[in-house]
Amino acid sequence: MTAPTSAHSAAASTPDSWVRYAATVPPTDAYPGVDELLGSFRALAAAHPGLVTERRIGTSTLGEPLHCFTVGDGPADGTGGYVVVGGVHPNEPVGAVTALRLATALCEDPALRAHFDGAWHIVPCVDPDGARLNEGWFAAPTDKRAYGRHFYRPAGREQVEWTFPFAYKDAWFDRVLPETLALMRLLDGVRPRFLTTLHNCEAGGVYYYMNRPAPELYDVLAAIPAAAGLPLATGEPEAAHVPLYAPAVYGCIDMRDAYDYLDGLGLDAAAKIAGASSAAYAERHGTFYFVTEVPHWSHPDADDDTPTDERYADVVRRRAGALAETGAFLGAVLDATTPDLTIASPFLRAVRDFVPSLPELAAMESARAETLPDRSATVAERYDCEASVHSFRVRFGGMLLRALGAELTAGTATPEVRRRHRELLTAYEEWERAAEPATGEPIGIATLAGVQYAALLAAADHARVRPGGPDAG
Repeated sequence: MTAPTSAHSAAASTPDSWVRYAATVPPTDAYPGVDELLGSFRALAAAHPGLVTERRIGTSTLGEPLHCFTVGDGPADGTGGYVVVGGVHPNEPVGAVTALRLATALCEDPALRAHFDGAWHIVPCVDPDGARLNEGWFAAPTDKRAYGRHFYRPAGREQVEWTFPFAYKDAWFDRVLPETLALMRLLDGVRPRFLTTLHNCEAGGVYYYMNRPAPELYDVLAAIPAAAGLPLATGEPEAAHVPLYAPAVYGCIDMRDAYDYLDGLGLDAAAKIAGASSAAYAERHGTFYFVTEVPHWSHPDADDDTPTDERYADVVRRRAGALAETGAFLGAVLDATTPDLTIASPFLRAVRDFVPSLPELAAMESARAETLPDRSATVAERYDCEASVHSFRVRFGGMLLRALGAELTAGTATPEVRRRHRELLTAYEEWERAAEPATGEPIGIATLAGVQYAALLAAADHARVRPGGPDAG
């Protein structure tokens, strides 16, 4: 359904007015696959031929066309507009629903289009190759077993969001993916005042990233998930080196900061960092960059700042130990089967990248624990440390099962591959049982997309009235 025009008109009067948009996403029980998503956008374009323009912006690694749909009354190639990109991580499909809701509202409500005074350039899915490998759980998103067994996330150097050009100290990256190159051309052509890449997390609460402080936004960003009954994520950040602007509001993950952080821990930073992000690339245009992370599953511990009876450093050390144990087990399975693996699947490339990172992350966490203040961990911090271990097990173990399963399906599995597959499956089933209560309760898709949609509009409105200006960076 579409919010009434009166609600759109009221949006211009107060930032809190954006909160109501969280309730305007139609209910759905499934995430759209790539073909269904593009079909919905094309149906919208056919219904509004004067407002929606489709154009090809590039080609995926496997040869699939990449499409951008421009919505607005102005020219499709106008500068200073708004860019919205879905599917930058193919295991994060909430943005597909958000993007379609945004495009539909812009078409159906002239007041909303007029308020933003600029074209919206929407890429529904920038990594269709990867998204298709997750479609096995898109139809049953509340089924945690289906999620893990059909999960796919590309290796770091195959992720669109993290393969923009990067040069800093001893680090150099220029192996830009075709999908990333398409976004670079789009950003340079539009020079947007606002950019959002549509992400979602797994469990816990809602949190945000932005490339510069925006105090005017913090209250509404807290109010939007609260109105939808979702907690903020106030525990451990994704990266220890990101700045905290407000509860659950972070500065962007910057690879220069990551380099310095890793270097400070005595690690080979240049070997561990791939490319920069879309946020870093868009800085040259003075773009305001914004991300809303919403969880598939919610847990009440996610925003509980009550002190526990456990020291913060000990909680981090326990996480490090669990990560080291998980990495050792998965690494042993991978090492034992590597000589017999014949199918270079994307799942195999992914686990060869991610599994060795677990003992490295464990070492980093152990080193970080030595630097932490002597205080109690909060409930939220303990929850995040424990939930992250469940996430790594379900994700990486699931992809290793898919890599070994490809050999079984093709009839190329040796006895060692079959034995290790059984061993991994036994452990994985136990990990699934342990993760079930820890990840919490599933959240409706419309609620997740609604929070992302409302926050997106609020942030775009902030960029509208406080633009950095083309080439300001």
